[in-house]
Amino acid sequence: MADEVKLDISPMYEGERIRKEDLWIEMGGPKTDGFELSLSAPMDEIQDGKVTVIGPEPSEIKPGSTIAFGMIFKAGGDKIEKDLESIIERRNHALLSYVSGLMHLNQRYDIWMRMGNNLQKKGVTKWEQIFKPIIELYKAEMPFIEKLEVTIITDPAKVKEELAKALDIYITRDARAKGLHDEEVDVFYGCTLCQAFAPTSACVVSPDRPSLCGAITWFDGRAAAKVDPEGPQFAITKGEATDLVTGEYVSINEMAEKRSGGEYNVMKLYTFFDAPHTSCGCFETIGFYMPEVDGIGIADRDFKGPAPNGIPFSTMAGQTGGGKQIVGFLGMGVLYYFSPKFLQADGGWNRIVWMSKALKERVKAGIPEEMYPKIATEDDAKDIDSLKKFLLKVNHPVVNGVVRPVDGQKVTEGWKLEEVTDDIKEKVIAFIEESGGDIDVAAVNEKLGLTEGQFMQVIEVLQDEGVLE
Repeated sequence: MADEVKLDISPMYEGERIRKEDLWIEMGGPKTDGFELSLSAPMDEIQDGKVTVIGPEPSEIKPGSTIAFGMIFKAGGDKIEKDLESIIERRNHALLSYVSGLMHLNQRYDIWMRMGNNLQKKGVTKWEQIFKPIIELYKAEMPFIEKLEVTIITDPAKVKEELAKALDIYITRDARAKGLHDEEVDVFYGCTLCQAFAPTSACVVSPDRPSLCGAITWFDGRAAAKVDPEGPQFAITKGEATDLVTGEYVSINEMAEKRSGGEYNVMKLYTFFDAPHTSCGCFETIGFYMPEVDGIGIADRDFKGPAPNGIPFSTMAGQTGGGKQIVGFLGMGVLYYFSPKFLQADGGWNRIVWMSKALKERVKAGIPEEMYPKIATEDDAKDIDSLKKFLLKVNHPVVNGVVRPVDGQKVTEGWKLEEVTDDIKEKVIAFIEESGGDIDVAAVNEKLGLTEGQFMQVIEVLQDEGVLE
């Protein structure tokens, strides 16, 4: 064929990054729409090996451009069931990255891809020159796929239209997963799909803690392990729990040590602070601890600008990813926010103090009704000082100490002053004199910027000094 191009395809290229200076075309990412979707279909509805293109071909795109991009894979085979759709979809992350000069990051509606200049130099002019070899690679790597065809969409309006349909499918998949809980199963599933990018990453997928990339639920893991026992998804016998509150299991610790190459040997499912789950880099959201308020903030990938800690999502992503356990930062999937075990060891929603506005609205159904108005967004707080004022105003649990709902244990003591300065003492004395000794907590919060506990901390110092009786 005149159009045939010999691509360099090997697992050795997985993890390759295409930098701006080497960029030919950018697809999806933070600047525009992008998605990937895999669907199962009857064999007679699939034309094996066919690549359909809706929109411009690579040769028709200005070099250096960022384009809207969609991929729809339609797979068929006797062993293929609905639960395998997500697994086939998630394999894009590895298989597309096998092509030298092609970078694939993230998943679902968050895909970010780049084609390097070397593909243009090799003579790539059409999408099928890339995706026909990808189809064959899929069938070789996942033998249960007997037929596969792909639709590539680069027309922006059509990408938007098909993305809306894809979002409905993702929601349907997720809804099924919400009805099952960890107590009801005796097997969890592991995933090491991201190890080319994050060598020590070892993800655990349980009913109450879906994958942090958001692409794999417990049902997906079960289906994948069943048809491909040697693949990146595998069964973990749940076995004995060392601590049900933190989500520590003997079997998960053993898996973590083995799959991380000994990098860590304890990994807990429901905590942010003590041997937390690893974060690979494909996470949908990032949780970040703010010691100034003893609370946790959460940002999604679409959030622009710095969070109250002064750090944007992109910088936090670099600190969090790589398959590491980072106390203070944690990658999490959106579906986890609907779990009754969401960070339960740390106080759950009682510990969440800030969320990016779009994410808060998106997961509203998972947030306890009484906590929803107490969680700030970028509209309420853009830095630590404004966040403190907001949390004081709404009397957030972190102010006076968080009690975790799972067992009624108090896990934080509330805000304390590191030092009772002369300036603070003078303000408190003036406040007492002005109020005539009639102390109102709301007034303490508003006029002094102190919690009730901090106010009493100053009073005790003043009493010790003999200033007050």
